[in-house]
Amino acid sequence: MKESASSRLSLSIQTKSWPLEVPFAITGYTFHSFDAVIVTLTDEHGHRGIGEGLGVYYLGDVPRTMIEQIEGARERIEAGISREELLDVLPRGGARNAVDCALWDLEAKREGKPVWALIEGQAKPHALTTTFTLGAGEPATMAEVARRFVSAEPPSAAARAAAKSNADLIYGARALKLKLTDDARNAERVRAVRAAAPEVRIIVDANQGFTVDSFLALLPTLQEAGVELVEQPFPMDRDEWLVGLDSPIPLAADESVQDRHDLEKMVGLVQVVNIKLDKCGGLTEAMAIVERGRALGFDLMVGNMSGSSWSMAPAFIVGQHCRVVDLDGPLYLSEDRDPAVRYADGMIDCADEVWGNGRETI
Repeated sequence: MKESASSRLSLSIQTKSWPLEVPFAITGYTFHSFDAVIVTLTDEHGHRGIGEGLGVYYLGDVPRTMIEQIEGARERIEAGISREELLDVLPRGGARNAVDCALWDLEAKREGKPVWALIEGQAKPHALTTTFTLGAGEPATMAEVARRFVSAEPPSAAARAAAKSNADLIYGARALKLKLTDDARNAERVRAVRAAAPEVRIIVDANQGFTVDSFLALLPTLQEAGVELVEQPFPMDRDEWLVGLDSPIPLAADESVQDRHDLEKMVGLVQVVNIKLDKCGGLTEAMAIVERGRALGFDLMVGNMSGSSWSMAPAFIVGQHCRVVDLDGPLYLSEDRDPAVRYADGMIDCADEVWGNGRETI
């Protein structure tokens, strides 16, 4: 991942709010929109790189704090900074993600090749099976959405015209991710979705919402439903609850692993690590997690904090190295970039033209 020589850069920062057509509920939060910071870096030759970051809401990593971090590093960034140097200049999180991805895009423009081709040993990315997420809600409602998501038939012209969001156009889903919460209805939710989608792969995400007792009480239902993975069952400051848990269903760490430095503490506690660029602070750190995580014996998952196709595109590169892919964020927005990532038949595909294509087209 060698970079070309750095030169002086011009930095600009914008914000973008992505409204949701339908509120999205998880443990402790209901989202009505997702707010992004967009960084543009322009060099002395007119090459321009763009990166999008959404931050980590549960850590207070929001556009205001992200912009403050970037502005605090403006002089260092504009002097010409490498991606490796950036790791020491900005902390992990959405601000560094936006700048890091802009640096990757800028490098691609300078080299005249797509971002993936800048990564040593990286093959051309291919379409990936992705999970499609069901927000926590009424069991019957979740079941109805699941039934629509797994339908083998693409939406009709009339259905497309009536669609309120891109999520209404999902079909052929092969994997579903159920957001569960900290109430007593999770078993109902899991059973309802399994009945509506008997063949699909299911994972569940507690977003830190379980206790040991509530998890153990739910476990028989999860096993009966054939749930393949439980993501972040416990609060991120209660990793000791995982000691000796001996779950028959593999467990994934999300909030408990922010970057590569959190990996060692999870060895023997979980089997899967969820990589998110907004958590770890960009594609550079994400690829470091891939390398280190594999060396430690973890299976890998790539996820997102929502965002447009500009957020999914670099994560799609990471997804080429992951067993579980969860990159459906743009589907729940009321609009997206153009060109955008493509969802069809339960898969995500991302053409080079979406972001990081090595040409001045964005």
